[in-house]
Amino acid sequence: MLTPPRQFPPSGTARKRWEKMSENSFQYDVLIIGSGAAGLSTALKLAPHVKVAVLSKGKIDDGSTNWAQGGIAAVLDAADSIENHVRDTLVAGADLCKRETVEFVATNAPKAIAWLDELGIQLTRDPNGDNNQPFHLTREGGHSHRRIVHAADATGRAVQTTLQGQAVNHPNIDVFENYLAIDLVTDRKFGGEGRRCIGAYALDLGTGKVKSFNARTVILATGGASKVYRFTSNPDGSTGDGIAMAWRAGCRVMNMEFSQFHPTCLYHPQAKSFLISEAVRGEGGKLLLPDGTRFMDRFDERGELAPRDIVARAIDHELKRLGADCVYLDITHKGADFIKEHFPTIYENCLSYGIDMTQQPIPVVPAAHYTCGGVLTDLRGRTDLTGLYAIGECAGTGLHGANRLASNSLLECLVFGEAAAKDIIEALPVEDLFKPIPDWDETGITDSDEEVIVAHNWEQLRNVMWDFVGIVRTTKRMQRAQHRVDLLLSEIDEYYGNFRVTNDLLELRNLSVVAKLIIQSALWRRESRGLHYTTDYPDLDESGTPRQTILVPENFAGRWVISGQWKT
Repeated sequence: MLTPPRQFPPSGTARKRWEKMSENSFQYDVLIIGSGAAGLSTALKLAPHVKVAVLSKGKIDDGSTNWAQGGIAAVLDAADSIENHVRDTLVAGADLCKRETVEFVATNAPKAIAWLDELGIQLTRDPNGDNNQPFHLTREGGHSHRRIVHAADATGRAVQTTLQGQAVNHPNIDVFENYLAIDLVTDRKFGGEGRRCIGAYALDLGTGKVKSFNARTVILATGGASKVYRFTSNPDGSTGDGIAMAWRAGCRVMNMEFSQFHPTCLYHPQAKSFLISEAVRGEGGKLLLPDGTRFMDRFDERGELAPRDIVARAIDHELKRLGADCVYLDITHKGADFIKEHFPTIYENCLSYGIDMTQQPIPVVPAAHYTCGGVLTDLRGRTDLTGLYAIGECAGTGLHGANRLASNSLLECLVFGEAAAKDIIEALPVEDLFKPIPDWDETGITDSDEEVIVAHNWEQLRNVMWDFVGIVRTTKRMQRAQHRVDLLLSEIDEYYGNFRVTNDLLELRNLSVVAKLIIQSALWRRESRGLHYTTDYPDLDESGTPRQTILVPENFAGRWVISGQWKT
């Protein structure tokens, strides 16, 4: 039972709690780090009950949600079933998903779609639909039925635009744009055991000042870490900030070896990270070699509708075998009217680069797309630290296993956003005194006069990860990557300790930590499963129950445990 809404600001002496404590310090009931679907949907669920701050490292709509094209998976067709959705997710996840999590998300999917519809998001309607099921449903790779609800081919943009429109106008939500979180703050600051999160430090990118945010509850909704690779479909902000901060604060992370490479990103010298949606293949698009022949049937009986890991690996194999720059995705046989109606955004973007997808195939290559692992959580989004939650791509809920099923990502944000909000509200005390976080200490810190070091290390890290820990891996290559990343971490730590923090330095610091976690996880898994494929262990380990990869930091501060078999 949710508690009734509280009035803000409180009256009397408590009013000062909602004012700035100082020029560089703020206090809120809930601090949400991230302004995509996960962060904003949670903020809207919380706002009738608590005062919320949302930190966005850029503009509010700069995150990955705004880039999502495909849609949101939900069982709405009478011919489909929750069990079908669960089974498809488990199959795509290569037997590594947590069934409990998958069932929880699939069961709550229709309610999430209903909530979006109530908010006024313009989801594409089926002209032959009815009041019971008005939406047009498409199909994507790995799905056995049509169950993808979408807003044309720009679902993420529709979701983002609506959520942020609601959030910025809500009296209990304050949005801080251009604020990059640096680190979480725990009760260790005041002599505690480091088991409770009490806020975070964040860099105000507009002023260059570091601000402190006190909060009863902190929610990480920072997205993934695909920027760790040279080629990615993600925006520049996907630098693993939440995962790295949680790790440094003492939280476990899971399954970091499973980085999903989207099979089809536009290949063009002037295009930057433009994704060609899974739905193009779902609606009949065919993958072709440069000579025009199909090849996917040689790799999987499902052809172009095979899960993303299989399709990406097949393309990678063909590119290396032929020495080709790209393969081609052809949907011209569906006709110009169909293409323009179903894929208007993709059509216009391709046309801007001189590619008319109604008349010619689209050149495509794989690119890092989604981080399937993340900060270990339970079904309410709780992490190992009291008062710290993780939602969305930065979280390791067990939903995705060894490979994410298409269009389960926005769904995960919505379902876990509601679950976390409910848990937070139910546990909220009537009153709670804040202990102010000390101001950021810059004693002995100077401005850097060698920014070229940061730029060089950025480039080196992403190249190392792409070349040695990419779609196809070997132990020798990963060990080589581990050695180089260790050297980079040492260099970055020294730089961080001596110079004033900057946006590039903080993101590089986080990416280096994430790279280390990915490599450690990949080296431990001596089999090929889902997105992790190594030529040294090309087969599944079928000797027992598939195990999650759980990494535990030296300052582990966990207080609860999820059941399951873990490598610790």
